[in-house]
Amino acid sequence: MNRFVACIAMAALTAGCASTGPSPDALSQRFPNKTYVLLGEVHDNAAGQRQRLQALTQAVEAGWRPAIAMEQFDRERQGDIDRARRERPRDADYLIAQATGPKSGWDWALYQPVVSLALQYDLPLLAANLSRADAAKIVRGGLGQVFAPQQQAELKLDKPLPADLIALQTATLDAGHCGNFPKAMLPGMLDAQAARDAVMAQIMKAHGDRGVVLIAGNGHVRRDIGVPRWLDRADRDDARVLSVGYVESAANGKAFDALVRVPAVDRPDPCADAVMKK
Repeated sequence: MNRFVACIAMAALTAGCASTGPSPDALSQRFPNKTYVLLGEVHDNAAGQRQRLQALTQAVEAGWRPAIAMEQFDRERQGDIDRARRERPRDADYLIAQATGPKSGWDWALYQPVVSLALQYDLPLLAANLSRADAAKIVRGGLGQVFAPQQQAELKLDKPLPADLIALQTATLDAGHCGNFPKAMLPGMLDAQAARDAVMAQIMKAHGDRGVVLIAGNGHVRRDIGVPRWLDRADRDDARVLSVGYVESAANGKAFDALVRVPAVDRPDPCADAVMKK
Protein backbone atom coordinates (compact mmCIF):
# COMPACT_ATOMS: atom_id res chain seq x y z
CA MET A 1 0.00 0.00 0.00
CA ASN A 2 1.55 3.32 -1.00
CA ARG A 3 1.75 6.29 1.34
CA PHE A 4 -1.11 8.15 -0.33
CA VAL A 5 -3.54 5.23 0.01
CA ALA A 6 -2.36 4.57 3.56
CA CYS A 7 -3.10 8.13 4.58
CA ILE A 8 -6.59 7.95 3.13
CA ALA A 9 -7.24 4.69 4.97
CA MET A 10 -6.04 6.19 8.23
CA ALA A 11 -8.24 9.22 7.70
CA ALA A 12 -11.28 7.01 7.22
CA LEU A 13 -10.54 5.19 10.47
CA THR A 14 -9.94 8.28 12.57
CA ALA A 15 -12.19 10.98 11.15
CA GLY A 16 -15.37 9.94 12.87
CA CYS A 17 -14.28 10.18 16.51
CA ALA A 18 -11.20 12.38 16.53
CA SER A 19 -12.64 15.76 15.63
CA THR A 20 -15.65 18.03 15.81
CA GLY A 21 -17.10 20.18 13.08
CA PRO A 22 -18.11 19.47 9.49
CA SER A 23 -17.18 16.00 8.27
CA PRO A 24 -14.73 15.62 5.38
CA ASP A 25 -17.62 14.45 3.21
CA ALA A 26 -19.75 17.49 4.04
CA LEU A 27 -16.88 19.88 3.40
CA SER A 28 -15.87 18.21 0.15
CA GLN A 29 -19.29 18.84 -1.31
CA ARG A 30 -18.86 22.59 -0.76
CA PHE A 31 -15.52 22.90 -2.55
CA PRO A 32 -16.56 22.69 -6.23
CA ASN A 33 -18.97 25.63 -5.88
CA LYS A 34 -16.18 28.00 -4.82
CA THR A 35 -13.51 29.84 -6.75
CA TYR A 36 -11.10 29.98 -3.81
CA VAL A 37 -10.91 27.26 -1.17
CA LEU A 38 -8.46 27.87 1.68
CA LEU A 39 -7.68 24.89 3.90
CA GLY A 40 -5.74 25.63 7.07
CA GLU A 41 -3.60 23.58 9.40
CA VAL A 42 -1.59 23.48 12.58
CA HIS A 43 1.66 22.60 10.86
CA ASP A 44 2.61 19.56 12.96
CA ASN A 45 -0.89 18.20 13.57
CA ALA A 46 -1.17 15.00 11.55
CA ALA A 47 -4.79 14.41 12.58
CA GLY A 48 -5.87 17.72 11.11
CA GLN A 49 -3.92 17.08 7.95
CA ARG A 50 -5.58 13.68 7.53
CA GLN A 51 -8.98 15.29 7.86
CA ARG A 52 -8.07 17.91 5.28
CA LEU A 53 -6.61 15.35 2.89
CA GLN A 54 -9.74 13.24 3.06
CA ALA A 55 -11.99 16.20 2.23
CA LEU A 56 -9.76 17.31 -0.63
CA THR A 57 -9.43 13.79 -2.02
CA GLN A 58 -13.17 13.18 -1.95
CA ALA A 59 -13.82 16.40 -3.86
CA VAL A 60 -11.22 15.53 -6.50
CA GLU A 61 -12.45 11.96 -6.84
CA ALA A 62 -15.95 13.37 -7.39
CA GLY A 63 -14.71 15.40 -10.36
CA TRP A 64 -13.36 18.69 -8.98
CA ARG A 65 -10.14 19.70 -10.72
CA PRO A 66 -8.63 22.70 -8.93
CA ALA A 67 -5.12 24.02 -8.95
CA ILE A 68 -3.39 23.27 -5.63
CA ALA A 69 -1.31 26.09 -4.15
CA MET A 70 0.96 25.20 -1.25
CA GLU A 71 2.61 27.38 1.38
CA GLN A 72 5.26 24.69 1.74
CA PHE A 73 6.88 25.59 -1.61
CA ASP A 74 8.58 28.97 -2.04
CA ARG A 75 7.43 30.82 -5.14
CA GLU A 76 10.85 30.81 -6.80
CA ARG A 77 10.76 27.00 -6.87
CA GLN A 78 7.90 26.83 -9.37
CA GLY A 79 10.35 26.09 -12.15
CA ASP A 80 11.75 23.16 -10.17
CA ILE A 81 8.25 21.79 -9.61
CA ASP A 82 7.44 22.00 -13.31
CA ARG A 83 10.75 20.43 -14.31
CA ALA A 84 10.34 17.56 -11.84
CA ARG A 85 6.88 16.86 -13.22
CA ARG A 86 8.24 16.65 -16.74
CA GLU A 87 11.06 14.34 -15.68
CA ARG A 88 9.04 12.04 -13.39
CA PRO A 89 5.33 12.86 -13.79
CA ARG A 90 4.07 10.63 -10.95
CA ASP A 91 6.96 10.76 -8.48
CA ALA A 92 5.96 12.97 -5.55
CA ASP A 93 9.11 12.24 -3.54
CA TYR A 94 11.29 13.27 -6.48
CA LEU A 95 9.35 16.50 -6.92
CA ILE A 96 9.69 17.38 -3.25
CA ALA A 97 13.43 16.68 -3.33
CA GLN A 98 13.89 18.85 -6.41
CA ALA A 99 11.76 21.77 -5.22
CA THR A 100 12.89 22.10 -1.60
CA GLY A 101 16.11 22.44 0.30
CA PRO A 102 17.50 20.30 3.13
CA LYS A 103 16.54 22.99 5.66
CA SER A 104 12.99 23.65 4.48
CA GLY A 105 11.64 23.02 7.99
CA TRP A 106 8.57 21.13 6.76
CA ASP A 107 7.67 17.56 7.69
CA TRP A 108 7.18 16.33 4.15
CA ALA A 109 5.63 13.06 5.27
CA LEU A 110 2.56 15.16 6.07
CA TYR A 111 2.46 16.95 2.71
CA GLN A 112 3.58 14.23 0.31
CA PRO A 113 0.01 12.88 -0.03
CA VAL A 114 -1.20 16.28 -1.26
CA VAL A 115 1.57 16.37 -3.85
CA SER A 116 0.71 12.79 -4.85
CA LEU A 117 -2.92 13.77 -5.30
CA ALA A 118 -1.96 16.63 -7.61
CA LEU A 119 0.24 14.33 -9.69
CA GLN A 120 -2.29 11.49 -9.80
CA TYR A 121 -4.99 13.76 -11.23
CA ASP A 122 -2.65 16.03 -13.22
CA LEU A 123 -3.64 19.13 -11.25
CA PRO A 124 -1.57 22.32 -11.37
CA LEU A 125 0.74 22.44 -8.34
CA LEU A 126 1.67 25.97 -7.34
CA ALA A 127 4.56 27.23 -5.21
CA ALA A 128 2.77 29.87 -3.16
CA ASN A 129 5.01 31.15 -0.39
CA LEU A 130 7.31 34.11 0.02
CA SER A 131 10.69 32.67 0.96
CA ARG A 132 12.18 33.17 4.41
CA ALA A 133 15.05 35.03 2.80
CA ASP A 134 12.69 37.53 1.16
CA ALA A 135 10.64 37.87 4.35
CA ALA A 136 13.83 38.63 6.29
CA LYS A 137 14.77 41.31 3.77
CA ILE A 138 11.39 42.96 4.26
CA VAL A 139 11.67 42.83 8.06
CA ARG A 140 15.09 44.49 7.92
CA GLY A 141 14.65 46.96 5.09
CA GLY A 142 11.03 47.21 4.00
CA LEU A 143 8.97 46.02 1.06
CA GLY A 144 11.21 47.82 -1.42
CA GLN A 145 13.97 45.31 -0.69
CA VAL A 146 11.94 42.64 -2.50
CA PHE A 147 9.26 44.34 -4.61
CA ALA A 148 9.56 47.17 -7.11
CA PRO A 149 6.92 49.93 -6.81
CA GLN A 150 4.84 48.45 -9.63
CA GLN A 151 4.90 45.03 -7.96
CA GLN A 152 3.82 46.57 -4.67
CA ALA A 153 0.87 48.18 -6.44
CA GLU A 154 -0.11 44.89 -8.08
CA LEU A 155 0.01 43.17 -4.70
CA LYS A 156 -1.96 46.01 -3.04
CA LEU A 157 1.02 46.66 -0.78
CA ASP A 158 1.53 50.25 -1.93
CA LYS A 159 -0.71 51.76 0.76
CA PRO A 160 -0.49 51.70 4.58
CA LEU A 161 -1.92 48.59 6.19
CA PRO A 162 -5.48 49.03 7.53
CA ALA A 163 -5.69 49.76 11.25
CA ASP A 164 -7.79 46.69 12.02
CA LEU A 165 -5.33 44.43 10.22
CA ILE A 166 -2.43 45.94 12.15
CA ALA A 167 -4.23 45.42 15.47
CA LEU A 168 -5.19 41.82 14.77
CA GLN A 169 -1.82 40.82 13.33
CA THR A 170 0.01 42.52 16.19
CA ALA A 171 -2.00 40.49 18.70
CA THR A 172 -1.29 37.32 16.72
CA LEU A 173 2.44 38.05 16.52
CA ASP A 174 2.57 38.87 20.22
CA ALA A 175 0.90 35.59 21.14
CA GLY A 176 3.08 33.63 18.74
CA HIS A 177 6.25 35.08 20.28
CA CYS A 178 5.08 34.72 23.90
CA GLY A 179 4.92 38.50 24.26
CA ASN A 180 8.67 38.81 23.76
CA PHE A 181 9.22 39.82 20.16
CA PRO A 182 11.25 43.04 19.69
CA LYS A 183 8.67 45.80 19.30
CA ALA A 184 11.06 47.79 17.11
CA MET A 185 10.73 45.02 14.53
CA LEU A 186 6.94 45.18 14.48
CA PRO A 187 6.51 47.31 11.32
CA GLY A 188 8.79 45.04 9.33
CA MET A 189 7.17 41.89 10.68
CA LEU A 190 3.72 43.20 9.79
CA ASP A 191 4.90 44.05 6.27
CA ALA A 192 6.45 40.61 5.84
CA GLN A 193 3.28 38.85 6.97
CA ALA A 194 1.16 41.00 4.67
CA ALA A 195 3.55 40.26 1.81
CA ARG A 196 3.21 36.51 2.36
CA ASP A 197 -0.56 36.71 2.26
CA ALA A 198 -0.60 39.08 -0.72
CA VAL A 199 1.71 36.81 -2.71
CA MET A 200 -0.48 33.79 -1.97
CA ALA A 201 -3.56 35.75 -3.02
CA GLN A 202 -1.92 36.83 -6.27
CA ILE A 203 -0.97 33.25 -7.12
CA MET A 204 -4.49 32.05 -6.34
CA LYS A 205 -6.07 34.78 -8.48
CA ALA A 206 -4.02 33.69 -11.48
CA HIS A 207 -5.80 30.31 -11.37
CA GLY A 208 -9.25 31.39 -10.26
CA ASP A 209 -10.86 30.49 -13.58
CA ARG A 210 -10.52 26.76 -12.86
CA GLY A 211 -10.80 26.97 -9.09
CA VAL A 212 -7.89 26.85 -6.69
CA VAL A 213 -7.27 25.46 -3.23
CA LEU A 214 -4.63 26.82 -0.85
CA ILE A 215 -2.85 24.53 1.62
CA ALA A 216 -1.46 26.77 4.36
CA GLY A 217 -1.36 27.51 8.06
CA ASN A 218 -4.52 28.64 9.80
CA GLY A 219 -3.24 32.20 10.07
CA HIS A 220 -2.95 32.50 6.31
CA VAL A 221 -6.46 31.21 5.58
CA ARG A 222 -8.24 33.46 8.08
CA ARG A 223 -10.77 35.75 6.44
CA ASP A 224 -10.05 38.68 8.77
CA ILE A 225 -6.25 38.87 8.51
CA GLY A 226 -5.10 36.29 5.97
CA VAL A 227 -5.08 35.69 2.23
CA PRO A 228 -8.78 36.53 1.67
CA ARG A 229 -8.07 40.13 2.72
CA TRP A 230 -5.81 40.45 -0.31
CA LEU A 231 -8.17 39.06 -2.92
CA ASP A 232 -10.04 41.54 -5.10
CA ARG A 233 -13.07 42.91 -3.28
CA ALA A 234 -15.44 41.24 -5.75
CA ASP A 235 -13.81 37.88 -5.00
CA ARG A 236 -14.17 37.96 -1.22
CA ASP A 237 -17.87 37.19 -0.85
CA ASP A 238 -19.23 33.96 0.55
CA ALA A 239 -20.28 32.74 -2.87
CA ARG A 240 -16.67 32.59 -4.09
CA VAL A 241 -14.51 31.95 -1.02
CA LEU A 242 -14.48 29.12 1.51
CA SER A 243 -12.03 29.28 4.41
CA VAL A 244 -11.68 26.22 6.64
CA GLY A 245 -9.69 26.30 9.86
CA TYR A 246 -8.34 23.03 11.28
CA VAL A 247 -7.75 24.08 14.88
CA GLU A 248 -6.74 22.49 18.18
CA SER A 249 -8.56 24.89 20.48
CA ALA A 250 -11.37 27.40 20.48
CA ALA A 251 -11.02 29.91 17.67
CA ASN A 252 -12.75 33.05 16.46
CA GLY A 253 -15.63 31.69 14.43
CA LYS A 254 -15.73 34.85 12.33
CA ALA A 255 -12.19 34.19 11.13
CA PHE A 256 -13.26 31.11 9.14
CA ASP A 257 -16.28 29.94 7.19
CA ALA A 258 -15.97 26.49 8.76
CA LEU A 259 -14.07 25.14 11.75
CA VAL A 260 -12.86 21.60 12.30
CA ARG A 261 -11.47 21.01 15.77
CA VAL A 262 -8.90 18.24 15.98
CA PRO A 263 -7.05 16.68 18.95
CA ALA A 264 -4.09 18.76 20.07
CA VAL A 265 -0.57 17.47 19.58
CA ASP A 266 1.30 16.85 22.84
CA ARG A 267 4.18 19.30 22.56
CA PRO A 268 6.28 21.32 25.03
CA ASP A 269 4.88 24.70 26.04
CA PRO A 270 6.68 27.09 23.66
CA CYS A 271 6.33 29.92 26.18
CA ALA A 272 7.68 28.08 29.22
CA ASP A 273 11.20 29.49 28.87
CA ALA A 274 9.83 32.97 28.22
CA VAL A 275 7.80 32.87 31.44
CA MET A 276 10.80 31.67 33.48
CA LYS A 277 12.96 34.51 32.17
CA LYS A 278 10.49 37.22 33.18
